[in-house]
Amino acid sequence: MSHGSFVSPAARDRVRGIAKPIALAMGRIGLTPNALTVIGFIGTLAAAAAAASQQWTLAGVLVIAFGIFDLFDGALARATGTTSKFGAFLDSTLDRTGESLVLAGVAVGCAASNFVEGVLVAGVAAAFASSVTYTRAKAESLGLHGEVGVAPRAERLALLAIALIVAGLAGGVGWYANLPGPTDEPLRPGSIPMLIMIGIIAVFSAVTVVQRILHTKRQLDQQP
Repeated sequence: MSHGSFVSPAARDRVRGIAKPIALAMGRIGLTPNALTVIGFIGTLAAAAAAASQQWTLAGVLVIAFGIFDLFDGALARATGTTSKFGAFLDSTLDRTGESLVLAGVAVGCAASNFVEGVLVAGVAAAFASSVTYTRAKAESLGLHGEVGVAPRAERLALLAIALIVAGLAGGVGWYANLPGPTDEPLRPGSIPMLIMIGIIAVFSAVTVVQRILHTKRQLDQQP
């Protein structure tokens, strides 16, 4: 269970309930939980490539589609009694790698658009997002509960998808190039929404890291 997140446990349970019959249908056509994990990762790679190519709206749609798809591997494993330690390890590893690659794709796309500010914010967001994952894994390796905070993975992906879709629909990011003479609107209209949303990911991820550090310390202090 995640504590302190913007999404309530009840809402998460409802989403898992919706995902279960879809996951079982995928299982009936021969897909295993680990296969679903790999397919989801491949979809995330496509989102990263789209972002790097400055296809912002497509990247956002793919992030949403395969972020939802990520529910199916766990739902299928639980429904069929095929959960395993390796499956959990594979899912966690590919999930976090995929998120980092999408943010790297955002940085590459911003760099290609001469949008240095976007590159910097995407880099900071990637650093703190990976730290969110690390703090949870380290706490759990100590036998403690580590999944707390305002920005677990689902929330970060939702913010990232919104940033990409809005940036694409607004006309892209970066500085206008090859304009004759001065202009009153040097930035493309999607630049500010992108900065704001990715910046929120960075800030909320940093807050979550602090929350997890303090949560872990409290648990350790309570041990005899």
